[in-house]
Amino acid sequence: MRNFVARKLNNGAVLRESDEARLDELVRNWRAMPARTDIISQGDDPEFVHAILDGIACRYKILPDGRRSIMDLLIPGDFCDMHIAILGRMDHSIGTLTPCRVAHISRPEVEDLLQEYPRIARGMWWSSLVDEAILREWLVNMGQRRSDRQMAHLLCELYLRFAAVGWPEAFSLGLTQEQLADTLGITVVHVQRVITALRQDGLIELRDRQITIPDIAQLMEFSEFDPDYLHLPPEH
Repeated sequence: MRNFVARKLNNGAVLRESDEARLDELVRNWRAMPARTDIISQGDDPEFVHAILDGIACRYKILPDGRRSIMDLLIPGDFCDMHIAILGRMDHSIGTLTPCRVAHISRPEVEDLLQEYPRIARGMWWSSLVDEAILREWLVNMGQRRSDRQMAHLLCELYLRFAAVGWPEAFSLGLTQEQLADTLGITVVHVQRVITALRQDGLIELRDRQITIPDIAQLMEFSEFDPDYLHLPPEH
């Protein structure tokens, strides 16, 4: 199984073989989780830090009226809750959107990484800063772009994030329309209309509930996508 955690951190720091070997050891402790399952819930005081090895998960909150707001999508290589080693309690929930493999890393092991593996520590700091940059871009996306460009912008972001960890298959997004609606802050009906419009314009393809991107450059131009906020190396 490819170590997508190491691949992601290599985008923010040049890891040595010893660093990658240590990360290989840490992600061996994983378990499979079905879709629509909480990895960790708001208010929990968890024992482990989690990393996504396969599948897609999300950060979310449930509003008083029962609606769900998805605030971040987590893909292979992403740490879910690295901050809990410092903050202690979760202020939001993290759940799987698709079937996932999730690694469990203890707090002492995370502290050891930060103290004894400076290149890994740099990569983890880079990862946290990129998470903040993505959140800022999402705020702009939801507040200022019309819904078809919101969707296109999100797909461009995910395409590049998957590419940055060397995802071995052609990019596809196996999320439901309900999950996309919770992510973009629009209704399912609106999602259906947006997907139909993007398909008709040839910007995306939809087969067996899988969205694929035939021409990423065209989609980036349509959504006015600027990848600078992802802070990826030039080759990406």
